[in-house]
This record gives sequence, C-alpha cells and structure tokens, in this order.
Amino acid sequence: MKKFALAAVAAAALSAGVAQAYTVGTFSDGVVVPNVIHNGPTDTTAVGLINQTATVIPVFWTFFDQNSNHVTDGCFPMTPKDYEPFVWSSASGLGLEGKRGYLVFAVGLTPAGISVANACQAANSAAINGAGLIAANAFQVDATNKDVAFIPVIDGPLGIIGDLSTMGPNSLFIALGARSFGAGPAAAPVFNMRYFIDGAAGGNDTRVVVWSTGDQRGTHTVNMFDDKQNRKSVNFKLNFAELDYFDPETIPGRPASFVDGFIEWNPLAAIPADFPAPPAGALFTLGGSAFTYSVIASPAFGAVQTVLGAHN
Repeated sequence: MKKFALAAVAAAALSAGVAQAYTVGTFSDGVVVPNVIHNGPTDTTAVGLINQTATVIPVFWTFFDQNSNHVTDGCFPMTPKDYEPFVWSSASGLGLEGKRGYLVFAVGLTPAGISVANACQAANSAAINGAGLIAANAFQVDATNKDVAFIPVIDGPLGIIGDLSTMGPNSLFIALGARSFGAGPAAAPVFNMRYFIDGAAGGNDTRVVVWSTGDQRGTHTVNMFDDKQNRKSVNFKLNFAELDYFDPETIPGRPASFVDGFIEWNPLAAIPADFPAPPAGALFTLGGSAFTYSVIASPAFGAVQTVLGAHN
C-alpha cells in the first residue's frame, strides 16, 4: 500500500502506542488474514469469526491481491454472541480459483437501532468502529490430502482511512497486531524465519510467508543460520508488494548442509522512499506492519505445520 500523509486522524487513532509484538487471539475492531487462496471447495481458506458484544455489528470484508489491489468485497451482519463461518471458496464469487491474496475484516459503525436488516447499509461503512468487537481464526482446509493447516490471523486495531466498503491500496496502513516497523531503532524488528528442508522433491519443504503494509518487492540480503550456529549471507527475492512467500531450498549460494535453521530479516529495507514522517506530537513511530510465518511440510509430520516468525 503506497503510503500517504495521514495527518491528525492517524495520530488520534494510534496515539496509544505502537505494537512491539504479535497480538493474536484478542477482540479488536478488525483482523487481517494474511494468506488466502482457494482451488474449489476441497482446498480453501476457512475463517471463523466471533462477535463478543451485546449488539448487532456489520462486518465489512475486502479481498486484496498480493500487490494490495482491491479484488472484491462484501458485508455480513453478526448478532450478539455470534459465531460466523466464512468459507472463501463460497464467498469469493466467480473466477478467483487459484488467486492468492489476503482478507481484511473490519467492523463498521453501530448506530442506535441497528438490526440484522440494516447493519450493512452504506452509512455504517463510513468508518471503522474502533472498539474491540470481533476475534477470528483461520485454516487452509485441504480435503483431498486430509490436512488442515493453521493460518495466523493478525489482530487489530486496524489503521484504516476511508470507507470500509470501497477500500483500496491506500486504505489500510497499519495492523497493530503485527510487528511495527518505521524509522528509528525502536521500530526496527528483526524476524527469525524458520526453515526445515532437505533438497529433495516431496521431502522436507518450507515456504516462508511474508505479509506487510510496505512495498517489500526486491532482493533482500539476509543472514542464514543452520542448527550448528553456522552463518552464511544470502539473498531471497519477493516479487509482490504486500503478500509473498519464498522457498529457502532455492536460495542461491545456500550451503548444502543448511537444512534446518532460521533466516534473519530486517524489513526496514522494504520501506518506500515516500514513507511519511510521524505527525507532530505523535506517541508512536509512524510506519507499517510486517508479519512472517513458515509453512513446513514433512513426511515425518504427516501434516503441514505452521511456525510463527519470531522477532526482536
């Protein structure tokens, strides 16, 4: 998402501070499901949402492609203490089989007299609610291979400017459940991304998923460590701006013995040149959000495993 001047509205929304660690499993004004795809009903992302409040709420959702371009959106009401299953293969509409992207769910306004019938009316999409209203979890369900892989869901609060029903590339500028990045050492995280590979087709395989609100395209020089504390400086490439993944097995120059370990990555290198400065007096370093996790498949596991990218 190309950043723009956020001015006082951003300072007011986020002046409570910047998230310095992942936050998952809490109630917030919205969530991000960072890696979403379906190949029909037997291989699809499935999301479950909970409304813990005592009122009807409108949940506006948007599906973005890997470069954060708007693809499709919708809205559904949730009643008090409601659980809502959201199956992407059913909700996506036509022509999105095999198209990877991410989902943003945001709670709209809840005026007096809100009901299931009028919850999704246009007036309620004018702004994000700002209260801790929903929580979510997500899985990639592969019925053919009888596998269900955990997908981490990024909690809010979400920094969104504009109407929830017409979100575009500039709308979401930060998700405080992810690790913040920006100018200065206080907002310069280093991710430690796990890999477990063997160089053989169909053996131990890892895909490292990277999601951020900054343009991360390009070649990233990183330190790669094995499980014996050996280090090698290598590069990985990201082709998409906000959601991508790479295969550590294909990294050029990787020592053949590096089959189990981690990769250190500092996303500061991905900050766009036009990244704005914090508004005067803001209590946070205005930046973006980054989130990583590894998807590891191994015959010894018998199922796909998800490992969050640790950070400091």
